[in-house]
Amino acid sequence: MEVLFSDAHLLVVNKPVGVPSQPDPTGDPCVVDLLGQPGLTVPHRLDRPVSGAIVLTRTAEALRSMSDLFADQRVDKTYLAIVEGRLEGERTLEHHLVHDARAHKARTVAAPQKGSALARLKVKEVTLGERYTLVEVRPEGGRFHQIRAQLSAAGHPIKGDVKYGARRGEPDRSVALHAYTLRFPHPLSVLLLEVEAPVPATGLWSRLWPAGRGPA
Repeated sequence: MEVLFSDAHLLVVNKPVGVPSQPDPTGDPCVVDLLGQPGLTVPHRLDRPVSGAIVLTRTAEALRSMSDLFADQRVDKTYLAIVEGRLEGERTLEHHLVHDARAHKARTVAAPQKGSALARLKVKEVTLGERYTLVEVRPEGGRFHQIRAQLSAAGHPIKGDVKYGARRGEPDRSVALHAYTLRFPHPLSVLLLEVEAPVPATGLWSRLWPAGRGPA
């Protein structure tokens, strides 16, 4: 697993698709298991079928600080997604989301209701294809399955994301969503960290995000 940043307090890696961030009912090895380093804890999560940058902490103090940063929305996150259809230009999506625990998914509702939360998603076209568009996505709020649910509600489900309306799934059950950059103050120093997880170099990713291309 590619290491993006490491010091005495933090470890940031590029999580492959198919690897759970934390132990789950399948019993499959999670990120911590695969890294094989004692004392690592994950203060946030990436969905199993998603790739990209994920933060792990090495100490209890770092875990408390990073958990607070995520809870206070002080971690700036940029994702890349390949979505169905032609999604041109820039826009901000706003939806009221409800976490449907039984179905293990997020639902959009037309108006605020008990248990719902307003979610905003900034979306910017990067590469426009015939049937798919590569977009840069910046979520505000970090709600459960926020990006997947909001892009689907806008009529542009993520490639491979059959849970949220994609036409077909991928053989490896991945969805074309990648946690591209994380930017946050180091919890135990004065550093402002910015890490970038290289974009997958396979399939449609390689055509819509050519090798050597810079940030979106």
